Formats: sequence, C-alpha cells, structure tokens
Amino acid sequence: MNNRLAGRINVVDMHCDTIAGIFWERMRGRECNLRTNIGHVDLLSMCDGGYLLQNFALFVNIGKCEDPWERVLALHTVYEEELAKNRDLIAPVYRFDDIEKNSSQGKMSAMLTVEEGGVCKGELSKLHTLYEKGVRMVTLTWNYPNELGYPNLDGRKEESVMGNPIMEREYLNTPDTLNGLTDTGRRFVEEMEMLGIIPDVSHLSDAGFYDVLSYTKKPFVASHSNARGICPCVRNMTDDMIRKLAERGGCMGLNYCPDFLIQKPVGVPNPGTVEDIVRQAKYIVNVGGEEVLGLGSDFDGIEGHEELAGAQSMEKLYDGLLKGGFTSGQVDKIFSGNVLRVYKECLK
Repeated sequence: MNNRLAGRINVVDMHCDTIAGIFWERMRGRECNLRTNIGHVDLLSMCDGGYLLQNFALFVNIGKCEDPWERVLALHTVYEEELAKNRDLIAPVYRFDDIEKNSSQGKMSAMLTVEEGGVCKGELSKLHTLYEKGVRMVTLTWNYPNELGYPNLDGRKEESVMGNPIMEREYLNTPDTLNGLTDTGRRFVEEMEMLGIIPDVSHLSDAGFYDVLSYTKKPFVASHSNARGICPCVRNMTDDMIRKLAERGGCMGLNYCPDFLIQKPVGVPNPGTVEDIVRQAKYIVNVGGEEVLGLGSDFDGIEGHEELAGAQSMEKLYDGLLKGGFTSGQVDKIFSGNVLRVYKECLK
C-alpha cells in the first residue's frame, strides 16, 4: 500500500528514464525490476517519497539503435510486464479519471511516455499504435534530428567538442533558432492533439518550440527543462518561451540534473543542491507565474543529484521550497496541481 507521507505530499513527476534503465540492466544479464532497484526510481522509493503519479518514458537513443521502432516496442514490453507484476502498488493512466480512480484504491499511477519521436519513423500509423498502447506524451526529439524536427543539442557533434572547454561551452549554449519542425512534425503535433497525446518540447530546438506553439491549440509541456536565464545550457527554456508556455496553459518540469540547474566551468564538479533547484523554481515562477511550474526529475536519465538520492527524497525538496519562501499552496501546485491541470485538459 502507498504510504504517502500521511497525505502531505503528492508527487507528480513528468519524466524519468527508469524503464530504459531496467531494460539495459537486463541486457547486461543483471536482475532488475521496478519494485525495487539500485536506480533513482522504484516503486517502494516512490511510496516513501509520496508519489501520486510518475511518467515513465520509453527512451530510445536513435543514434545507437538499428531499429528504433522495435526498440520502443521492447521497452513497452518491460513496462507492461512490470506494471502487471505490481498491481498492488501502481496502475496505468489512460484518461484523467484513472488518476483519481487509482488514488481512491490506494495505488500510485503510471503514465506512459516516449522520449524520441523518431521511433515512429515519420509514420502517423505508428503514432496511433503508441496511443493504443497507452502512450500519452511524446518528446518530439532527443539529441538527434529526426523525421519530426531538430534538437538544440545535436549528438552527432558531441564527441568532437567534448574535452575542449571553449568548443564544449559553445555547443552547450548555442541554440538552433533556424531549424524547427518538419512538415511531418507539424502534422504529428496536430494529430497528437486530436488523439490526446501531449507534445513535449524538452530537447527540441528553439525554432521547434515556436513551431509547436503555432501548430497547436491546447497546452503542451517541456517535461524536464529549466530556465536558461539562470543556466544558459540550451536544454533549458528562455524567458520568452516560459511566458509563451504559461500563456498557453502549459507546464515545465524542474529537471534535477545539476548541469541544467547551474552552469559551472568545464571540469569543475557540480554535485547539485536543493538550493539550486529552489533558485530555478523562484526564477521560473517570477517569469511565467506559479501555474507554469511542475516536476520533471529526469531520474535514471541523469548521473544524479547529491542532495536528492532518488524518489524517496521528495520531502527534502518539498521542505526546501518552503524554506525558500514558497507557500504550501504554491509548493502543492509545483508538486502536482499544475501538471494535473494540464492532464485534465489534454487527456481524453
């Protein structure tokens, strides 16, 4: 049964890579499961951390994958098997009402997402198949161009710049303001809205963000991105993007990756602090208002955060936001309310 910190905290996290982590552990011949593991997120840790809902991403690195469609199906199998084995603790979400139903039964909720729109190979039929399999959010790109659009960080360039401080900084801090969604990408986001799949602009180029803004009508999300005004890495959002996202009624999720919270000189350790997250939260709320901010940990997709060991550490973040000057009502919006509002409007 879910022991949610006596009802004090209800965590809704828009992004983790735990399913891919389990998949790769098994590929290495190691035992790994969702109920308990050595990563950032497992079900018992989620219970301890006060979770209401976790988005589980099916992450596919198309730069190192022969057939991304087959890979996303393999990841989906892992997800389905793990949920089936843990029905006592967690249940899937297909419609917004499922969140309330699961909670009333004392269970946490799992919402399925895909991180890398390229798994569809530009075929709308595959998008429909993902919807039928339970996917309710798609991150349009990861770190490679695909049939839908272009990212801000192009993984094809990474090896050639890493290790050179000047080139590395330029790579990390220079956005793509020219290449956005392709014609196929525009059709995809329109189809996603029709189906009830939320477009996710984390990783997408700056130009792509504005294309999504132009070709959609409903709220969309940046599931795991921070503010560029504090940390200039282009994985983060500009002030104008934050305002436009807020005006649309969308939401962005605080990413706990230390290098997306505060930028330090290349080679200088950046372990991560709760104070860094609070600083980002204050900045984002000041720019876009208190309705725009949620959580998007990127757990099991990042190396780690020294002060937040994993899902079990959410009370520490909750208290950190309170000590940083947020009211309990504002923290509750960040922890769950804002994201749930978007889900209520977008999920069919």
